[in-house]
Amino acid sequence: MTLLIMAAGMGSRYGGLKQMDPVGPNGEFIVDFSVYDAMRAGFDRVVFIIKKENYEDFEQTVGKRVRGMIKVEYVFQDTCDIPAGTSVPAGRLKPLGTGHAVWCARNVIDDPFAVINADDFYGREAFEKLGEYLRAPEAHRYVMAGYLLKNTITENGYVSRGVCAARDGRLTHIVERTHIEQRPQGIAFLEDDIWTPLAPDTVVSMNCWGFTPDLFPALERGLTDFLRKDLPKNPEKAEFFLPFLVEEEMRRGNCTVDVLTTEAKWYGVTYAEDRPMMVEFLRRATAEGVYPPRLGRTS
Repeated sequence: MTLLIMAAGMGSRYGGLKQMDPVGPNGEFIVDFSVYDAMRAGFDRVVFIIKKENYEDFEQTVGKRVRGMIKVEYVFQDTCDIPAGTSVPAGRLKPLGTGHAVWCARNVIDDPFAVINADDFYGREAFEKLGEYLRAPEAHRYVMAGYLLKNTITENGYVSRGVCAARDGRLTHIVERTHIEQRPQGIAFLEDDIWTPLAPDTVVSMNCWGFTPDLFPALERGLTDFLRKDLPKNPEKAEFFLPFLVEEEMRRGNCTVDVLTTEAKWYGVTYAEDRPMMVEFLRRATAEGVYPPRLGRTS
């Protein structure tokens, strides 16, 4: 099984390449803990999706550390890597989104795989559930780790979440909300200058998925439609989000998605002000023996 880690984001809100910010008690990065948890859950390879210009820095600060635990490969997310017959406006700098990022790995993945963000801490339970599920894969049957919204909010600004609806443990609907905040009246999302409340126990996607390789043809179809129809409407900022593709494939009856709900608390560094809480959590987890002082050791 492969762990596909999306690390090509620009990190503009945080103010730096946050995937390379040490947060563990021994200088570890968030991604070190994700790789360790995934390895213990049975994943035997990690593929990093990065920007090509970050390769040298990423390899020296992240890749060479992770190589002590697991096989490592790289994929570059590049706006020039797009389906035949499509185009991207000249001068576009912003990556094309999570759906495009995963599609860029189409030539290196031919086994069941999980997808995560590099700058989110998901917890061991999520990887254990994904690993167990993917050990018995079925074509066009995918899986998502579902978190409770109240456990994924930062006090330091807004976040983007895939808001989900499920029935009998199966995803029925997902919509990307790109501006969710903890407000004085409660959690709400902003759209078209209107705030809409969200229940604290709403299940949300944190981009923690499990797929089979048959996802890639669907991604190519969706990406092609996005580049031809949607990108021209907002050429500098429009993105092809992975949940959009999953939602469309479900609507067409091409796939199902099982939701593995967890009550674990998400930790991340969406903003620099989030860092102290992340550092303290990992310090405690290491002191309590959840993680060893050297993550390359599995016992």
